[in-house]
Order: sequence, then C-alpha cells, then structure tokens
Amino acid sequence: MMNNTILLGHGSGGKLSHDLIKELFVNHFSNAVLTEQTDAAIVKIATGQIALTTDSFVVDPVFFPGGDIGKLAVAGTVNDLAVSGARPLYLSASFIIEEGFPFADLERIVKSMADEAKKAGVIIVTGDTKVVNRGKCDKVFINTTGIGEIEPGNLSIGSGSGIQPGDQIIINGTLADHGMAVMAAREELSFKTNIQSDCACLNHLIQEALSVTSQIRFMRDATRGGLATVLCELAENKRFGIEIDEAALPVNENVRGMCELLGFDPLYVANEGKVVMVVGKEDAEKVVEALRKNELGKEAAIIGKIVDDHHGRAWLTTGIGGRRIIDMLAGEQLPRIC
Repeated sequence: MMNNTILLGHGSGGKLSHDLIKELFVNHFSNAVLTEQTDAAIVKIATGQIALTTDSFVVDPVFFPGGDIGKLAVAGTVNDLAVSGARPLYLSASFIIEEGFPFADLERIVKSMADEAKKAGVIIVTGDTKVVNRGKCDKVFINTTGIGEIEPGNLSIGSGSGIQPGDQIIINGTLADHGMAVMAAREELSFKTNIQSDCACLNHLIQEALSVTSQIRFMRDATRGGLATVLCELAENKRFGIEIDEAALPVNENVRGMCELLGFDPLYVANEGKVVMVVGKEDAEKVVEALRKNELGKEAAIIGKIVDDHHGRAWLTTGIGGRRIIDMLAGEQLPRIC
C-alpha cells in the first residue's frame, strides 16, 4: 500500500522506493523498455541500440571525503551505463542552484565534473542551469543523463536473464565506504575518521572484466540500499535463490567500526564505486583476477553464488555459522546520500 504523503524513505533505494517505482511510475509509464527496470534503458534506433539513463543528485554535504556532488553526478551516471554492459559516451548536466551559493564552490564542483568525465572518457555535451530563491533548494542539485553504445552480446546483462544456478557473485571491493564517509562529514556529527568515499567511474574496470570472458550474466552498482537491495531485487520472483557468505564480504575496518557504533549494517549502506557481478562459475576466478589488476578492483572477491533453492530469496551465512534472510531495506537509513 502506498502512503498518503512522500516520505524520506521513498528515496532510500529500499522497499519504499521499490514500491513507489513499481506502483506509481512503472504503473503509469508502463512500456516494454521501462518494465525491464535495468540501470540503463536499452532502446532501438535506426542504426542499432543505445543505452540511456538519467539520475539526480542531492547529496548533503555537497563536499565529502573522497569526492563531491559533481564527481558523484558523473560517476553515478557513467556507472549506470557501464553495469548495463554499455560503453558510456555522452552526458548532459543540469543544475538547480540556490540563490547565494558561493561561485567558488560551484566552480569547484564543475571542475570536479570535468576532471571525472575526462578520466571516464565521456563528454558532457549539453546542459541547463536554473537558480531558485534562497531557501527553495539546498545549495545545489544536479541532474545528469547519459548515453552509451552497447554490443549485441551484452544486451541481457542489465536484466540478468541468463543467470543460472552455480553462477558466482563477485564484488570489486569494500562495502559501505561512501555512506559512512558522507555520514562522518555531516555537521551534526563530530566523527574524525580517515574513511574516504569510493566514488569513482567503473567503466574502464568493467570493460577489462568483459574483455576476459563472455560469461558475465548480470551487473548492478550497489548504491542506495547497498548490496542487500541489489541481491533482493535480483532474486525477486526468480526461479533461483542467492546465498552470500558474510566472511567473504570485504569491509574496511574503520567502516565496520563506525557501522557498529551507529547501528548500521554494511550490507545496506550506500556505495558509489562498487559493482556486483554474476559470472559463470568456470570464469569467476578469471574475472576476479582481472578486476584485481585495476586499482578500483584490488579487493575484488567472490562473495556468494546462485542456487537452485529458496527461489526468490537471498540468504546470508553469518560469521558464526548461522543463516538469515536478507530483506530489502525498509524505510530510510541515510537520507541525502547521493
């Protein structure tokens, strides 16, 4: 059931977000492309197919350890294209700016976007700027749209339609870095940590993985709602289950400590430089080896597998040998995280 009003939890990436998208947007905008609900829509044009995605960024604070809203806007959009198996090419960038926002801060953000786009090999080709009255927007919001080209062999990666029992689940590095870096940077907290956001464009890393195997069956970046949400969405209504080994999950010790102190589960905390891959068993180690050659994948690990059991559910084997269901995040854990 939908609420009578929009809650912060509707932007969390968890169950409320999932319900809002399914019951409102997908319901009213329904079409064959949108129904796939991949990170980037694959659409046909006269000369073939392209990947198209759009996203908005409202992170608070706009500057945080390891990045800022500009770097985040480029990386988030590039990654949505890359995890769909596409090669990102072009971006648009639209800004909603609050009256009184310092020009020097805006220039810093724009320069950050330019630098990250150059690293990713994409071009920002169009945009828009709006300024609203003081108090009508919190500093600056950015919307980006991305276009990429996609090869026929990668068309099923976004939907994961080729997944089968025995496939291995891989992540390219440590969990929850972005969420905890932003949390520590918020003015109401007095944490002093060396935690850095993992915010980064993953398209080059992903292309390196794609170059060593044709057995990558699914990819998704674990942003709002974290790894747990990706796993729940992947398993939902499927004729397979998921099993994850908690001992195999890479988590930075400082991040783990901050999560324990604040009562967060790293499985549900946002990332901005992590890709979850489902890979055929015979090539999983090969993919991990390829990822580890890149700085953004040096802590890559196999964390679980697809099983022909408990269909539609993801399970976690805990560090003490117990088992529990991984549920989708309910409500808002960390608002304004991306």
